[in-house]
Amino acid sequence: MTIGKKAQAGTLQSSDLMVFVEPAAELTVEIESTVKQQFEHLIREKILEVLRAHGVAAGRVRVTDRGALDYAIQARVETALRRGAEE
Repeated sequence: MTIGKKAQAGTLQSSDLMVFVEPAAELTVEIESTVKQQFEHLIREKILEVLRAHGVAAGRVRVTDRGALDYAIQARVETALRRGAEE
């Protein structure tokens, strides 16, 4: 999958997250989270897992997390990727 345009998914409510994707020359993942100190490594790993599963090799992914669980992270990243996919 190739990220062809800017897209987003999610909300900024408690226990959710907002995911922004956009085209870029290389793959970067930026995380802002209320629980960053304790869980950034787990959030990053889940995001990278979803990106790998969809074959994303390049793009900028920005995440603003408010304590989302794994299934929410996966769903929001997948939705943002599908919305931003090059058609």
